[in-house]
Amino acid sequence: MRTPVKISAAAAAAMLALTSLTACGGGGSAATGGKDGKIKIMVGGLDKVIYLPARLTQQLGYFEDEGIHVTLLTEPAGVQATTSLVSGDVQGVVGFYDHTLDLQVKGKQVESVVQLAHAPGEVEVVSNKAAGELTSAKFFKGKKLGVTGLGSSTDFLTKYLAVKNGVQTDEFTPVAVGAGQTFISAIQQGSIQGGMTTDPTVAQIVDKKLGKVLIDMRTPEGSKQALGGPYPSSSLYMNTDWVNSHKKEVQKLANALVKTLKWMSTHTAEQIAAKMPSDYAQGGKELYAQAIKDTLPMFTKDGVMPADGPATVERVLKAFNPNLKNAAVDLKKTYTTEFVKKSG
Repeated sequence: MRTPVKISAAAAAAMLALTSLTACGGGGSAATGGKDGKIKIMVGGLDKVIYLPARLTQQLGYFEDEGIHVTLLTEPAGVQATTSLVSGDVQGVVGFYDHTLDLQVKGKQVESVVQLAHAPGEVEVVSNKAAGELTSAKFFKGKKLGVTGLGSSTDFLTKYLAVKNGVQTDEFTPVAVGAGQTFISAIQQGSIQGGMTTDPTVAQIVDKKLGKVLIDMRTPEGSKQALGGPYPSSSLYMNTDWVNSHKKEVQKLANALVKTLKWMSTHTAEQIAAKMPSDYAQGGKELYAQAIKDTLPMFTKDGVMPADGPATVERVLKAFNPNLKNAAVDLKKTYTTEFVKKSG
């Protein structure tokens, strides 16, 4: 009974801290929010390096420079962040682009307006105890594998890697263990043999000698090797209706985020780490900087969707997802480059 209490307490503390840090935001429902310059964005794990541009933009003051007051909220998994968008609690989500395809076939029109990354930034790690037998995705069968949440992008990618390597989705068990300390604890306790996670969790697992990297998708090259092409992941996505009725606000968001991506491309991992909240570096400053350095190749420099990226995502999802397998997806409606191309 202790673990759920710890998690909920930590989550409550995090939300309280975020609320105080972003007190300038808030107010208004998703349908009406934004016109007053106040916008709520849910992030699928605010301290994850794969979503670093969201908090860095706030730290650099770029949202304020554009005259918008952005409240950044956090959920441990992208699927939960998506739920917040669909239910109207927030105006946008910083999460994986693949959710826009999944939502379209469910009748929800959502689009990526800033593509932050062209690789997943995800890593399949294996515990030291299981490293002898779990040497590739071919050996997922019979294993318990950690994901941030069921229906999350880590769940999607794990299933694809399994199917691609001859293992059916019902032949292994995905276990929702979140990220950070909850993921690390699951590895330590042996409740999972491996799992998919991101930095800084990856860096901490390797540093503590609890496990090692099995499949690395933090670079475009690693993404191509594992998934067959560029896999656009971290993005700012929003309800299409909201985007069309709030173009001025969306342009300001795009301007701020693209400015951050350009800033990141001209600064070192250490300089980026120094701008982030100190409590993000739970494994220490040097380890956090290393985690950022290892993940930096995943980010775009201009927020533009890679030309062949959406097709890769569709192919990956259709390999295992029964909802998408025989569905017609209009990829052109899952993203727009209208705003980022206007950002100088």
